[in-house]
Amino acid sequence: MNIRRKLRAHPQVHTGALNDILFILLLFFLIVSTLANPNVIKVNNPKGTKDTKAKQTIVVSIDKEQNIYIGQHQIDPASLDSLLKYEVLRKKPFVDTPSVVINADTVSYYGEVFRVMQAAKRAGARVVANVK
Repeated sequence: MNIRRKLRAHPQVHTGALNDILFILLLFFLIVSTLANPNVIKVNNPKGTKDTKAKQTIVVSIDKEQNIYIGQHQIDPASLDSLLKYEVLRKKPFVDTPSVVINADTVSYYGEVFRVMQAAKRAGARVVANVK
């Protein structure tokens, strides 16, 4: 009669591959963290909540021939500042801060769009640019 106890195996957790996985994860997170650019400036993008068509008090259009229109009337580019200031002052009693919406053709010069934007800022209006 064999009364000897049988040797039982002790449960073990094999951790040999765990070191490799942790090392790979460490390298992955180190590489990913260096790809993040810390010099990025955070900008708040505008979020539309209402229809902007109702706020369009002054519409300035620039077509592909670089002609500038305020409303439906073509104007001389040299008199842009004075006419825009006149329109802003004319709309001021009805609206707290009039907005100038710039509708520009895609082939129009950016310099003209920026010139209209600067003239609108000098006149005391908000500027919304829309390039079609």
